[in-house]
Amino acid sequence: MNFSRLPRRSAAVTALVAGTASLAACGGTERPQADLAAAQVSTIGVNAYLWRAALETVGFAQLLQADSAGGVIVTDWYSRPENPGERVKMTITILDTDLRADALRVAASRQVNQGGTWIEAPVQAATVQKLEDIILTKARELRRQAIAS
Repeated sequence: MNFSRLPRRSAAVTALVAGTASLAACGGTERPQADLAAAQVSTIGVNAYLWRAALETVGFAQLLQADSAGGVIVTDWYSRPENPGERVKMTITILDTDLRADALRVAASRQVNQGGTWIEAPVQAATVQKLEDIILTKARELRRQAIAS
C-alpha cells in the first residue's frame, strides 16, 4: 500500500463532503413551504394527514390496533346506541407516504344479532366508499391547514 497518497485522498474526500453538505444546505432553503407541507410524513411510516384523518374518523369506536409504522388501524366491534342489534368493525390501511386516494383502503365487517347470536351480514359498498371519502376529505383539509400556517 502506498501511504504517500493518503493525505491527498483525505483532503479530496473532505473537500467533496464539505461541498456536498453546502449544496444540500442551499437546496433546502430554496424549497417552497408548500412543497414541504405536501410531502410531510413525520416519523410514522405513512402519510401523516391520512393517518390523523383516519384516527379522527373512526374515533367513535374503540381501537384494537393502531400501527403507525405499518399504517393499519383496526377498530373493535361498534354498535350505535339507537341500533344495538347491529355492529360493525373496520380496518383501515394506509399504503403510502403520499396523500393519494389509492393510498387508502377501508374494509368493514357487519354483524346482526339474531336470537342472541351474531350473524355475518353484508356491508354495502357505498358505506365503505363513504368512509374512504370522509377520511380523504379530512386529510386534504389537514394538509391545507398545514400549508396555510
